[in-house]
Amino acid sequence: MSLVELIAQADERALAASGLACLDRCVPLLGGDDEVLRPLWGSLADTGDWTEGLEKARAALGSADPGAAVEDQAAHLARRMLDAAPAEYPGAGVRVWADACSVASLQIHRLLDPAADASSVDSRREGSTEGMPPLVAAELRRQVAVLELLTAHGVAGLRGALETSTEGRRVLRAVVSRRARGRG
Repeated sequence: MSLVELIAQADERALAASGLACLDRCVPLLGGDDEVLRPLWGSLADTGDWTEGLEKARAALGSADPGAAVEDQAAHLARRMLDAAPAEYPGAGVRVWADACSVASLQIHRLLDPAADASSVDSRREGSTEGMPPLVAAELRRQVAVLELLTAHGVAGLRGALETSTEGRRVLRAVVSRRARGRG
């Protein structure tokens, strides 16, 4: 099943986890630490107060201060994911946000991948994976994995989704660090 189909069929918790996972993987672009979004993950587990965790995350992440032009654009996309997060979960805007986060995160990975990609992000999300750059391919796999975990296991899939997101965040942090060393 394509990523687009998985998003279309997902429930609100899976959608919120999908959007949050995309944002979580891109936190290195915003200068955030690994725990900044943890309260939001907790809200998904217990359907607690998402709003308070979101406000704290926004305050902690402040404004982006990226270096080079590519990182500027990537950080801008990550910032838009955070700014567009719906104020309430569950809520009406979760599906739109999750879909937008999916696109933004794939675009971020595409910007940071040194390999060229002639295909559109939309075609990647619809299942066209031939010739996909490695960083983009890994991000697509992570997005699919998160949705499959939540769809198959419900709240019990959150731990696996968080682990998948943590792995992706480490990869992106390494890419950003390597680029910074290359500029220095």
